[in-house]
Amino acid sequence: MKLKRFLLRYYPPGIILEYEKGGFLRTKSIDLLCLTPETNPEELVEEIMQSEPLITESRADQVKQLIVRLQQKQGQKDHHRFCFFKDLRAHILPLTNVAIDKSGSRFITGSYDRTCRVWDTSSGRELHTLEGHRNVVYAVAFNNPYGDKIATGSFDKTCKLWCTETGKCFHTFRGHVAEIVCLAFNPQSTLVATGSMDTTAKLWDVETGEEVATLTGHTAEVLSLCFNTAGNQLVTGSCDHTVAIWDVATGRRVHTLIGHRGEIANVQFNWDCSLIVTGSMDKTCKLWEAVSGKCVATLVGHKEEVLDVCFDLSGQLVATASADGTARVYSATTHNCLVTLEGHDGEISKVCFSPQGNRVLTASSDKTARLWDVHSGVCLQVLEGHTDEIFSLVFNYEGDTIITGSKDNTCRIWY
Repeated sequence: MKLKRFLLRYYPPGIILEYEKGGFLRTKSIDLLCLTPETNPEELVEEIMQSEPLITESRADQVKQLIVRLQQKQGQKDHHRFCFFKDLRAHILPLTNVAIDKSGSRFITGSYDRTCRVWDTSSGRELHTLEGHRNVVYAVAFNNPYGDKIATGSFDKTCKLWCTETGKCFHTFRGHVAEIVCLAFNPQSTLVATGSMDTTAKLWDVETGEEVATLTGHTAEVLSLCFNTAGNQLVTGSCDHTVAIWDVATGRRVHTLIGHRGEIANVQFNWDCSLIVTGSMDKTCKLWEAVSGKCVATLVGHKEEVLDVCFDLSGQLVATASADGTARVYSATTHNCLVTLEGHDGEISKVCFSPQGNRVLTASSDKTARLWDVHSGVCLQVLEGHTDEIFSLVFNYEGDTIITGSKDNTCRIWY
């Protein structure tokens, strides 16, 4: 094995090693999820050298400089105030979802008008209309970090794979017998997973367009799914109140997570693949060990259904959104509620962290999105202007652009 070069990953903090093995170029990442501006770089380099044979004494200085750069990035104060840039009359019917590519240069919108549209973020110009579905386009995704492909899932029971650059349809995945409501690419961009009202999830080969596996076992609709960072496991959440962990290579169910008393609104792995968070209509969230399938904590406090849940990129924090009009931030380690985010006048359907992890963004039926300080719980900004509920929002990778999608048929770009 020969180390060729280092690449820096800001969110979450890490160093990517590019190395040669058997004539092939490969990569592996050193995750520095616990890095803070106070971490001693010399001690951390020593630790890394003990566990990573590619990092030798001659590379120690280089690694230290990279760690210092990551710390400097963390130490930058975030005073960014978002300004409304453009209102896009995106569709003739309400939007369902928005997604952004890793570079932040393009984003996509799905709609009840049966299309998906591709937009240039910097100008707000429409690049392509992806036509061909015969019903609502409900789920949309880029194959990040690459961003050269788009998947769309529809109530017409099909999923389509498109070329981002040309808008051409590569494949139509057929096999579900009811609406597709969620989808995801694996991190390697070789597979698409789809979840359907037909109680199954399916895995599809990106290259050939063939079905790879049908994941059966749920007894009600599959509402959410997520690959882990390694791409070897998929988690699905269902209306049957259970969550399933699947082995991607075999399509076999590894664990069934039982404990919720309501349908599962969302599921997500944390970055290092050790934990899964689930949010449910039973007003709680649960944290589960990915390896054992054991429930390690129930996060309580909401008075109504939990409609969305997510980890920050470091996996240290969990944010929840609820029909009770509040969002909450919990510690993933102590399981305590750190702050309650109060101020919306209606249910909160979506929540996400900024890439830096120090801001939380919420979308509400009160027609606003709000930006919150994670540590104090203070509302820093109200993003106003939509004329109907907001039910989709995303940050770009740098955390300096927000896209909001609304039932008012428009999406808005905020810089």
